[in-house]
Amino acid sequence: MASPCPPGKSSWPELLGTNGDQAVARIMLENRFVRAFPTMVGSPVTPGFHCDRVLVWINRNHIVIMIPTVG
Repeated sequence: MASPCPPGKSSWPELLGTNGDQAVARIMLENRFVRAFPTMVGSPVTPGFHCDRVLVWINRNHIVIMIPTVG
């Protein structure tokens, strides 16, 4: 079954441990179909899977703490 999402990179494991703002910029550069959002751990988010969204989970030091993925 084909993916319902547009083509393009969907996961960025190499950004784990990097600066959140730099991660957001790189994600949007590498996949023009998504918008990346720096999201503080523990923040409420809209539930559900979104093909055009990447939540970049950061800690209070703005370091990426989870692998950013489309959804």
